[in-house]
Amino acid sequence: QVQLVESGGGLVQAGGSLRLSCAASGRTFSSYAMGWFRQAPGKEREFVAAISWSGGRTYYADSVKGRFTISRDNAKNTVYLRMDNLNAEDTAVYYCAATTRGVLAAPRWYDYWGQGTQVTVSS
Repeated sequence: QVQLVESGGGLVQAGGSLRLSCAASGRTFSSYAMGWFRQAPGKEREFVAAISWSGGRTYYADSVKGRFTISRDNAKNTVYLRMDNLNAEDTAVYYCAATTRGVLAAPRWYDYWGQGTQVTVSS
């Protein structure tokens, strides 16, 4: 089992940057592909980015491609989401999630979820 704890959210002005972190417990972190999702008020949870267990493959939603970067450090059991050029549409609660099934976009394939961290972008 994996427990996930996100951090790094906050309030930022449009055009600014944030880096989210997701710390995982357990010694099998490197066995999991990891994903970031977000959920804005009144909207469904949506895929943001995913990374393979080795970090060698990444996948992004079109809405964040070129602005967000997902990475991981298996020695630290941590996955990151660097977010640049933020805009008001990026305001949401951001969740990290773990799956053994590979680099996937659908939330239903992810087995473990963190509690989320709020990102608010002011325009």
